[in-house]
Amino acid sequence: MITLKSQREIDMMKKAGRLLADTHKQVAKMIQPGVTTWEIEEFVDRYLRKHGAISEQIGYNGYKYAICASINDEVCHGFPRKVSLKEGDIVTIDTVVNLNGYLADSAWSYPVGKINNLTQKLLDVTKESLYKGIEQVKIGNRIGDIGHAIQTYVEAQGFSVVRDFIGHGIGPTMHEDPQVPHYGLPGKGPRIKEGMVFTIEPMVNLGGYETKMDNNGWTARTMDGSLSAQYEHTIAVTKDEIIIITLQED
Repeated sequence: MITLKSQREIDMMKKAGRLLADTHKQVAKMIQPGVTTWEIEEFVDRYLRKHGAISEQIGYNGYKYAICASINDEVCHGFPRKVSLKEGDIVTIDTVVNLNGYLADSAWSYPVGKINNLTQKLLDVTKESLYKGIEQVKIGNRIGDIGHAIQTYVEAQGFSVVRDFIGHGIGPTMHEDPQVPHYGLPGKGPRIKEGMVFTIEPMVNLGGYETKMDNNGWTARTMDGSLSAQYEHTIAVTKDEIIIITLQED
């Protein structure tokens, strides 16, 4: 069931979104060869608590960490670890902020030092695909319009869209309806209505879209070992505008 949020709820979620956007801006300053994702984990946990928030994903189905940190061929849900990032790596940092009971969710992929042109194109295309999807968020459109726009763009650039992990509604709980695939046919799925709040979070692979699960039961990686990138925003639909509540731009 899709729950529609009130303007008051959306306003509170916007505050969580601003904190999450600020967190990503701070994380961006940390990304360089030699840093560990464990250092980023500790920073994010401290930073959120300092601002009166927590990471909602700690304890979710037994997950232990404030962030997911997915490196290179890891698609999502990578564990933070005490291994240094290397020049040429890419790393996706994903977290869900809970500020006074209101949630916001955002993931961002970062280059580590200098990366090659193909890897940069993967990051650029993935980020652009997110905004292609957001362009389809209009009252009266359907959820399928979002996925179709993303898939069409990504595949035209020679990459593939992960099928096994999708966007989702968010509100009092971290994962709600509607389900938001990043592929599919236009004109399908629930209609977009005022009060909906959901994530769009395309995961794009350099090679095939297939994934496999690590033995830890959480971390998914590309089946063929190719690189994967992800960008995610939380979107709120109001009567007057579409709000990217995790927008990082000033």
